[in-house]
Amino acid sequence: MPFSGKATYTAGATLPEAAEDVSDLVAIASPHDTPLLDALGDAARPARSTIHEWVEDELLPNADLINDSTYTDPSADTSFVVDHADRFRVGDQVRLDGAAEVMLVTGVNTGTNTLTVVRGYGGSTAGALTNNGALTIVGNAALEGADADTARFTNRLRKTNYTQIFSATVEVSGSELAVRQVGVADELDHQKQNRLRELLRDLETSVINGRAPAATPEGSSTVRRTMRGLVGSITTNRFVPNVGGFPADTELTEEQLNAALREMWKVSGSRVDLIVCNGQEKRWINSFIGAARRFAADTHTFTNLVAAYESDYGVCRVVVSRAMPAGAVMLLDSSRVDVLPLAGRHFHYKALATTGDREAGQVIGEYTLEVRNETAHGIITGLTG
Repeated sequence: MPFSGKATYTAGATLPEAAEDVSDLVAIASPHDTPLLDALGDAARPARSTIHEWVEDELLPNADLINDSTYTDPSADTSFVVDHADRFRVGDQVRLDGAAEVMLVTGVNTGTNTLTVVRGYGGSTAGALTNNGALTIVGNAALEGADADTARFTNRLRKTNYTQIFSATVEVSGSELAVRQVGVADELDHQKQNRLRELLRDLETSVINGRAPAATPEGSSTVRRTMRGLVGSITTNRFVPNVGGFPADTELTEEQLNAALREMWKVSGSRVDLIVCNGQEKRWINSFIGAARRFAADTHTFTNLVAAYESDYGVCRVVVSRAMPAGAVMLLDSSRVDVLPLAGRHFHYKALATTGDREAGQVIGEYTLEVRNETAHGIITGLTG
């Protein structure tokens, strides 16, 4: 449903709004002006504080990287260094990605991050260990009658964003209100609508590109409070052509898009369902079907459009937003993204005191962005074409 700027619980027909509340005018705004907000829809709840917080948790990791290039015999060495030895336990079966060999962990030294293993466990064929090779824990086997292992757990994390006030002043003279306008029934109402369209446009741009202040992000009498947007919130899954093995093309290719989706699938249990891009990047996505396009002699319509991209990792709706930075494509799990109004502060009109022959007021709203589990989202940057 289109983004109305309210939390769902305040949008029902049984809950009347104040007569001066401009929120009902949101439906007039063109949906093409705020495509990402429309795709995300209204939040199920409002924010309750200018400092908005939520809690995240994660499972214990079951993979790590080898951090050792000093092998005596990489096909026979029984000890090697990893990045995080505390992820392993004695009794773990581990497998090097891309290899058939399974190893059994018999010793873990967290001080030196060293694992001691049985090579070629269970009759598997020993292969060569490689630095930066990815190790996956197949599973742990406990000894019958053994004491319980030391408990392991993750710490829940509290994440934070900040509300941002969006405001525009409306002022119409008494004479302007009195005269008959061409094509406008009410000049004050017309100005409210235009300012609201502009603020919705600004909200979409802030949701994508906004940054919180480096100091005093909660705001003060001299520091303006701003929300952190999606581009700044995504820190783990950032892909750049020809960096870290990512395909080197400078125009977005299907190979790049699939490579990014695959890497995200490996580190997150979520499903990407939104691809957000600008116009040029959308044209690159459309070109994916170029080689497979076929037209008969009596075909009079040329179609070159990809509205949704279906891969092994899910079906993604393609959203074109003018607010997206050029050369970037964002991959989102929309179920983990909400644009929240501060309670009672969705876009509305607030009349100002009359100090002369005019009507004046503010179209005002206060919103924040909640991006849960940033590893569920990704961004490709550095595309130049």
